[in-house]
Amino acid sequence: MERTEWYLEYEIQMNRPGLLGDISSLLGMLSINIITINGVENSRRGMLLLSKYDENITRLKSILQTMDTIKLFKLRKPKLRDRMAVRHGKYIHTDSDDRKTIRFVRDELGLLVDFMAELYKQEGHKLIGIRGMPRVGKTESVVAASVCANKRWLFVSSTMIKQTVRSQLIEGEYNPDNIYIIDGVVSKRKANEQHWQLIREIMQLPSIKVVEHPDIFVQSTEYSMDDFDYIIELRTDEEQEITYESIEMQQLSGQSGFSMFDF
Repeated sequence: MERTEWYLEYEIQMNRPGLLGDISSLLGMLSINIITINGVENSRRGMLLLSKYDENITRLKSILQTMDTIKLFKLRKPKLRDRMAVRHGKYIHTDSDDRKTIRFVRDELGLLVDFMAELYKQEGHKLIGIRGMPRVGKTESVVAASVCANKRWLFVSSTMIKQTVRSQLIEGEYNPDNIYIIDGVVSKRKANEQHWQLIREIMQLPSIKVVEHPDIFVQSTEYSMDDFDYIIELRTDEEQEITYESIEMQQLSGQSGFSMFDF
């Protein structure tokens, strides 16, 4: 029988010496292995576990719920966000009104790159939008995640180095393992019909597409925000407002808004 991964998260109510040892001993008695353990913000602790028998997880849950030194929050099959929390020691924050919108600040670029790399490794079509002001690190994060995932990236439209608006790809570039990067503002302002036809072709590929400024992109296409699997927002700090007027004006004036890998 194969072992199954589980995610355990609890909050420490009484931080006494030996608490972690007690929990580790309990897991050992239930033949549950600890794969990874880390503090997850404040006084919470997260663990990735490995168990051969699901009934032992049920027993573990019952015992943990009787302990007054901890408060059990999660005991479930691990989601991507659970793995990120254990790996980086902090949560990935979602929008309270739209669960597919995920928020990062510039200090969390490492977490963002790791998260996007894990999305890239998943098979099949995925449409990801990324919002943010110039020089915050959007394009650099998309490219860095491609490197981490061992994927080739292709700029369909971009201002990374110079204004790029492609109207065709060569034969080898039609590959479902590629990451296709589209800048919604550049495509809207600079593209011709051949460019839009290329985007339609790319959208049909079972691959990862990343669209910068998705709100501008959907204004010029038949796609809507509902078509996006994830919307990532990247800010310099939590209070920064993302305004598209200044973004469009800067790109129209011929400024790229980026420096190469401006982390």
